[in-house]
Amino acid sequence: MAINRRSSGGGRRPLLASLLFILLVSYAVVCRAAAIHANLSSRGRAQHERQLQSNLPRGGSVASSAVNKVLAGGASRALAQALLYPVDALRTLAQTRDGRTLADVGAKALLRGCAQTSSFALFTGAFQFGIFGVVNPKYGPLVASACGAAGSCLVSVPQEVLKQRLVTGVYSSFREAIRKVWQTEGLLGFYSGWRPTMSRNVPFVVTTFTSRDVIRSKMLQYKQRRGDEEAWLTPAENVGIGIASALIAGLVTQPIDVVKTRMMTQAASTAVPYTSALDCASSILRTEGWRKLYSGFKQRSIYMCGLWGITFGLEPLMTSYLDNRAIK
Repeated sequence: MAINRRSSGGGRRPLLASLLFILLVSYAVVCRAAAIHANLSSRGRAQHERQLQSNLPRGGSVASSAVNKVLAGGASRALAQALLYPVDALRTLAQTRDGRTLADVGAKALLRGCAQTSSFALFTGAFQFGIFGVVNPKYGPLVASACGAAGSCLVSVPQEVLKQRLVTGVYSSFREAIRKVWQTEGLLGFYSGWRPTMSRNVPFVVTTFTSRDVIRSKMLQYKQRRGDEEAWLTPAENVGIGIASALIAGLVTQPIDVVKTRMMTQAASTAVPYTSALDCASSILRTEGWRKLYSGFKQRSIYMCGLWGITFGLEPLMTSYLDNRAIK
């Protein structure tokens, strides 16, 4: 397939400006929601939660019910994913085997299937937060985050398969994607590339939470050394920590993400199909070089940092909102 590099570069600056605008608006929404929440909360309750905040896995309210946390986790994840869908679409294109660009698939590909596939994130987030909440009290955050990531693959793998094939132009609509995958590949077709996906998701989530705990602990210690005995982290600071943690995790898992994308989108390529994830990785190293394993890193970094930053920032606020409604 011929690639028109010149035509793809013409719309790059406006597109990047639009994506930056989306991130800034998302961050402003989180900060504004945090300010409103802080003003409505009573001082005594706020001080009590601040003292315990460093021990909470995601900064949520102490009185949060399990159901509310699951709902809040799913909603925050879905909202974040919908906002950042165009960035993830660019990451997918950058990782394709034949080097597809917007000039090849059209600008509409940036939003093709956005509403339908982002709705999957409601269940992805619900699985992650729900499993984490059940496992964490007994086995700790490390095991809980790994179990949450693995369990959520039940939903996230079909979502990735459909999303990436829609973005790369394999199918023109969500309905066509569902029908064609079912007719030609059956149920297992929705789980193609599940091994590299799980191999990426589990270490990514574990690394994200481990990094987050370390950064968070250091920040609290720093504040305490400055004389703030009741040190706590603001929602805006939690967003920043989420961004930094996701960036670290992205560096660790990017090669796995490239392999996962290649396996899921090879139907769009005329090249000889990969026989396995190992065959895919070795073929990339042999024919394209190790740098290709980090293709799409910039796009994925923007997406994952925004995704986890917004999710970590919104989830405790949504949980608190649901708890307050239940009290009323």
